[in-house]
Amino acid sequence: MRRFLTPDLLPFLVVGGIGYVVDVAVFNVLRSITPWSTMDPTIARTMAVVAAMCVTYIGNRTITWRDRPAGDRKTEITLFIVFNIIGFGFSIATLWLSHDVLGLTSRLADNISANVIGLGLGTVFRYVSYKYVVFRPAPAGSAPPPPREPAKLPDTIS
Repeated sequence: MRRFLTPDLLPFLVVGGIGYVVDVAVFNVLRSITPWSTMDPTIARTMAVVAAMCVTYIGNRTITWRDRPAGDRKTEITLFIVFNIIGFGFSIATLWLSHDVLGLTSRLADNISANVIGLGLGTVFRYVSYKYVVFRPAPAGSAPPPPREPAKLPDTIS
């Protein structure tokens, strides 16, 4: 367990928390506001995940694992999407089980199954896959990347 408690865990959780807010907000807007309120919950969930995925890729690349070499960006993004789809599968599976198999069809039940249980399982999976596969560390013995300059704000706003 100790090997997972690394300095990248807190930034990963913060970025994920922001993605979670985007995810839940989009899901609930699509389930609550006409004309989308009659949308199937799995379609609403899919659209919410796509929005959150965009936010979390940018956050994880620029904050959580900013010091890791970017390598081939297309491969990195492809792996990120593949592992997100797998992680998303946890959420869809728990929503399907709760909503369609167990008959728990309230908005609260949909949120608990998709946004608590499924997202929690998916988060653990994503952390491990991002850390060791998507944003993999530089090979042993290679030179560390040069330090990044912090972003500078303009002196004046026009």
